Amino acid sequence: MIIKIDTINTDELQIYKELRDNAFRSDKSFIADSPKVVNLLLQSNIEIKSILATQEYYDEFMPLVSAKKIPRVYITTKKEMSAIVGHKIHHNCMAHGIRPADINLADASDTIIMLDNITSSENVGSIARSAAALGVKSYFLPKSSPHPFNRRALRVSMGYTYMLDIHIYEDIFETIKALKFAGYTIYAAEVTENAVPLSQLHVKQKWVLIMGHEGKGISQKILNVCDKIVSIEMQEGIKSFNVGVAASILMYSFGQSGY
Repeated sequence: MIIKIDTINTDELQIYKELRDNAFRSDKSFIADSPKVVNLLLQSNIEIKSILATQEYYDEFMPLVSAKKIPRVYITTKKEMSAIVGHKIHHNCMAHGIRPADINLADASDTIIMLDNITSSENVGSIARSAAALGVKSYFLPKSSPHPFNRRALRVSMGYTYMLDIHIYEDIFETIKALKFAGYTIYAAEVTENAVPLSQLHVKQKWVLIMGHEGKGISQKILNVCDKIVSIEMQEGIKSFNVGVAASILMYSFGQSGY
């Protein structure tokens, strides 16, 4: 049953304003926005607590909404949705969901994309989307980075974050040590004198690819504990790719390796 909103001052509606970038509740709530993202999540096994959308959205996608059996389905207008969220919006649909539990290191797949202090939600989301597209199942991030289910990262990923197993680590050195013990080869993406050009790299079957900070890259201390450093060949005078672009190129190449 569709619920007509009488007041916007309820906890279930205020959560749409509260959960902005890097904001989470202890119950792992997240907010997704835009029809493309919400519709993808409606077709997944992600738990959806409520949906907030206009009549136009329901006219087009009500069969998809009904199939999910969502506890609260609210109807609103764009003007009212803007009042609830606290700023002007350009889409006509939002959803409140519960993100899946983060995995333990021992449950990771044989291929892992790992971030070292990435600060941009857009980059976190872009890398998540590429990882899902390229079949890299496990996504490791430090506590200091935006979570892949934060609002902006999820939107940039187009919702495909739900396909990844996410692990949040506390200490990168301890995590690398544990991954090595588990049989992974650790590759760091960085431009250094001793880096192996991507075209010459022979990738092991169980691998971890570490991508560094957008501006500072990967510190020498971290590079020292990695097995290999890899760089992408570029035209002379070009120093680097955007981290999301570089991660996509490397994950694709690693996936094509014959081991």
